[in-house]
Amino acid sequence: MTTARESVTRATIREVAEAAGVSRSTASRAMSGNGYVRRDVRERVRAAAKEIGYVVDATARGLKQGTSRAVGVLVSDLRNVFYAELASGIGREASAHGRTLVLVDLHRAAEDELAAAEALVASRVSGVIATPVSAELSAFLSRVGVPLIEVDRRFDSEATDAVVVDNRAAARESTSRLITAGHRRIALLIDETEWTTGEERLRGYRDALTAHRIPVDESLVVPAGWDTAEATQTARELLSREDRPTAVFAANNVLTEGAWRAAAALGLRVPDQLSIVGFDDAPWMTIVEPGVSTSVQDVGSLGSAAMRALLERIESPAAPVRTIVMPTTFIDRGSIAAPPS
Repeated sequence: MTTARESVTRATIREVAEAAGVSRSTASRAMSGNGYVRRDVRERVRAAAKEIGYVVDATARGLKQGTSRAVGVLVSDLRNVFYAELASGIGREASAHGRTLVLVDLHRAAEDELAAAEALVASRVSGVIATPVSAELSAFLSRVGVPLIEVDRRFDSEATDAVVVDNRAAARESTSRLITAGHRRIALLIDETEWTTGEERLRGYRDALTAHRIPVDESLVVPAGWDTAEATQTARELLSREDRPTAVFAANNVLTEGAWRAAAALGLRVPDQLSIVGFDDAPWMTIVEPGVSTSVQDVGSLGSAAMRALLERIESPAAPVRTIVMPTTFIDRGSIAAPPS
């Protein structure tokens, strides 16, 4: 039995041409934008296409031309607002250049990265933008000839373009602000130190302490996991110590939320009894009282810059490899004060 949905066939470019009263080749040029067509004719063809419900088959066009208008985007975890905003920035820039996205969310499953990359290549994407979790991604895509832009963190500085922020400088500034307020026992909550993001934020923290001649207490450098629940539990244990820190620098927005929740659960007033500084921004940081002081990177612009970098790499595959470093901004919302006497 044939259903109504199954009996409907897609309109063809020949039907568009007939409806607009032009040749098939003229209709094709008008719809693709490749080749000259008078403006009034192009508008008539596109109006006809809209009227009969014709949609360009981008996959078929890509197969015919040997190229694709699709771009692969591989992110670690869309539940984290950072990655969602990054994907949004990439999407806005892609749309402005007539590109579509094939988005893959790893849900923090790092072991699935190569399988996801293979699926993107099978989809014939023209390039990939990724928040990589290993050097294997760049090696694989290089072997199959698909350009890659590493964003937020990088593994292959010699052969792969990247768009990042100056994590070390931002972490140094955040820690220095706590020191200037009078803090000497400053804890660092961090998720990892194997990637460039965590490694550089740890270095910035150490830089600030060293510059102010404060010994680094390794017991205050605390791995705090990848989600809010784990970060909250770790922060509660840290803040329950007899010699607890008087300030916490949390190295990303998830860890910042964990620190804030732990302080609230323990009845510690921010900033009177505990100062907190974050990295990255999230809507909740402006809702709580006081707001959370944090280093902010324009994540949408990070994504847009990565998309432009990919288009440039596609256009000039032999151009020198480069790293684009985006600025950060420190926003003081009142979560820093002098340590309690």
